[in-house]
Amino acid sequence: MTTDTAGTYHPGERAVQTRAGVLVRADHVGRGIRDDVPAVAAAFLEQRRMIVVGAADARGRLWASLLTGPPGFVRSPDAHTVAVTARPHPDDPLAAALAGPARVGTITVEPETRRRMRVNGTARPDGDGLLIRTEQVYANCPKYIQRRELTAAGLPPATGGRATHGSGLTAAQQEWIRAADTFFVATSGPDGAADASHRGGNPGFVTVTDDHRLRWPDYSGNSMFMTLGNITTRPATGLLFPDWRTGGVLMLTGTARVAWDGDPDGEDGRGVDFTVTEAVELPGLSTLRWGAPEFSPANPPVREA
Repeated sequence: MTTDTAGTYHPGERAVQTRAGVLVRADHVGRGIRDDVPAVAAAFLEQRRMIVVGAADARGRLWASLLTGPPGFVRSPDAHTVAVTARPHPDDPLAAALAGPARVGTITVEPETRRRMRVNGTARPDGDGLLIRTEQVYANCPKYIQRRELTAAGLPPATGGRATHGSGLTAAQQEWIRAADTFFVATSGPDGAADASHRGGNPGFVTVTDDHRLRWPDYSGNSMFMTLGNITTRPATGLLFPDWRTGGVLMLTGTARVAWDGDPDGEDGRGVDFTVTEAVELPGLSTLRWGAPEFSPANPPVREA
């Protein structure tokens, strides 16, 4: 059922909403957050081939992981449960965390139509997959999602033992990020409830300052500010940069802060500064391959460096 907005937001989210001057809009949008999965959402989930899962590892570091499979590998067997018939690759930093109960945030995206949906709750292992008891279920608008067509599916993951780890970004990884038009971000609230969200823009919208520091502008969105509110409360953050063409993923964990110091590209000057503490690259992780992007008409222009 739809939740009462009085209990929807935690103090960090409220603080950002207040500073941004969007309390009334946030309350209105918050009425769409449910704790169950309606039939239309269940039908959407059952057709998806990918889901991003955000959670904390045993050290409290946040990561965002990509799980893929055929249509039906994500489904809702009842109104308060989402089942995922997939678990993280053994080299994935969340493999151990999701082998037991964990607070998770998830987001499913349909690149072909620019649709997306978020489900947050508590996961437990179930055979080769996960069962998520839902706590927050809601859809997001199509803003900043690049349209892509699927070119191949069902490919075997090709990671083998080739995961690479580093305390910072290699030169190639820095170029990967500079060229990115999409990434996913995992955060958590004051009670440890996890969330996973999407960020998109034209290539170059993420700035790489050096091998440990990134910044991205905060574009106008739904005014809930769940990601920024979580960061305000708990700086631990995880990022996932997919390589749509090769199936590889670049996973980063570190800390973030909301910058209110006049980012020229962000809404009202907002941006997010991120400091990398570990980078994990998994080549060929995804079973999917995607074509070239059709950039969202909502993407703001990117300034020349």
